[in-house]
Amino acid sequence: MSLLVVGSIALDSVETPFGATADALGGSAVFFSHAASILHPVQMVGVVGRDFPSAALESLARQGVDVSGVVHGGGESFRWKGKYSYDLQNRETLETRLGVFAEFDPVIPEPFRRAKYVFLGNIDPALQHRVLDQISEPSLVACDTMNYWIHGKRRVLTDLLERIDVLLVNDSEARELSGDWNVYRAARWILRHGPRMVVVKQGVYGAVLVDADQIFYIPAYPLEQVYDPTGAGDSFAGGFMGHLARSDDLSPANLRRAMVYGAAMGSFAVEQFSVRRFEEIGVAEVTARVREFSDLVRFDIDPEPSLASGM
Repeated sequence: MSLLVVGSIALDSVETPFGATADALGGSAVFFSHAASILHPVQMVGVVGRDFPSAALESLARQGVDVSGVVHGGGESFRWKGKYSYDLQNRETLETRLGVFAEFDPVIPEPFRRAKYVFLGNIDPALQHRVLDQISEPSLVACDTMNYWIHGKRRVLTDLLERIDVLLVNDSEARELSGDWNVYRAARWILRHGPRMVVVKQGVYGAVLVDADQIFYIPAYPLEQVYDPTGAGDSFAGGFMGHLARSDDLSPANLRRAMVYGAAMGSFAVEQFSVRRFEEIGVAEVTARVREFSDLVRFDIDPEPSLASGM
């Protein structure tokens, strides 16, 4: 089943206590595509400037990403520069230069318009609406957003909720959108406004899937070395959507598996700067980590008679 992503393509300069990088490949569409393409081919739509390295797109194409939907603008590429604190939980944006991304108006190529699985990266919700206007009959539409749009374009965003199936946001965004500090009540508020499912990402505390019938929690993978959390959320989305597109199965059990694939991809993303870790791994490494997640959370419940006998 075809998998489409529409989002930002950027050059990131990141500084953490463990190193730094300049003009490295980044952006929501890029992290998503690198993660998802390990599991399933991806169709990518975005915009780059005249200064964007052609080798980066060629690398994506070799990994199974159709980059024919990436347009080349006449200005500079979108650039972001940030610095993380020692615990990697807080970051300071030092510079944002939108470049050609400021005028981005996504036009979906005709072959991409029949995509069955669609991920709308963190862009203006008005543009997300325009993307959906161009898609014929998607099986599942997932969407990301951020506090900036929640504050600045709330009405447009809440209208969008009625057109999507899954909202993937972090815990602060879920609280901001709902006005409720409790993540689970916040997720229920979002469900009442349209989506069938909500995935709330909680960083080092894992992620939770909430729908009308279930709550499923997956912890973060216990890593001893973390270098750069940039793009972890989009990589999570790539693993989640890549698994669903590959299996074409939206059953409750498979949605839980998709959460594990998402958590696995998010854990790989932070192990190196930019998308470098994804360039080193394949299906075998992803499968091994998914199995480790199963070992991490599986346990046996004592049979009830033994509980009674111990009283």
